[in-house]
Amino acid sequence: MRGMEEDIAYTLLTEKEIYDKVHEIGKKISEDFAGKDPVFVGVLKGCFMFMADLIRCVNINSEIEFMAVSSYSGTNSTGAVRINKDLKGDIGGRHIILVEDILDSGVTLNYLKNYLMVREPASISIATLLDKPARRKAPVKADYFCFDVPDAFVVGYGLDYNEKYRNLPYIGVLKPEVYSS
Repeated sequence: MRGMEEDIAYTLLTEKEIYDKVHEIGKKISEDFAGKDPVFVGVLKGCFMFMADLIRCVNINSEIEFMAVSSYSGTNSTGAVRINKDLKGDIGGRHIILVEDILDSGVTLNYLKNYLMVREPASISIATLLDKPARRKAPVKADYFCFDVPDAFVVGYGLDYNEKYRNLPYIGVLKPEVYSS
């Protein structure tokens, strides 16, 4: 049986690099949203590790919510976003920070931002661990991001391929033969 590590071509971002950058972003969000009591809205499943660490780095009053959406089939975005779990509370007049693992095509985050704007929040910001501008199809950008990444298939620290590799403590590039077979 193959182990996860054997499927990784190379480590793109180490645990320490991620830790340091998440703390830096958490400090910046704390400064920018001081006194605003934002609602962090995590986009499941990929955001869970990043969001947990980010929330621990933010030292302001805030709330957390989660949404679950799907738009991927294997390694590609289908372009059709489906909401599997919506917000329960009223976000009217609130400052929303959408938390996502990776801003790739932008289709999902663009859809979510427009979907939530109808509920009249005070603002919507986007915080993402990774930004992959080479794959952008929708006009969306992150207000807070930790790393620009190349156009490679990355896994770990919450990011997956077919629900696997999320538990790696670092970000690695998956070997092409793993996802092309």
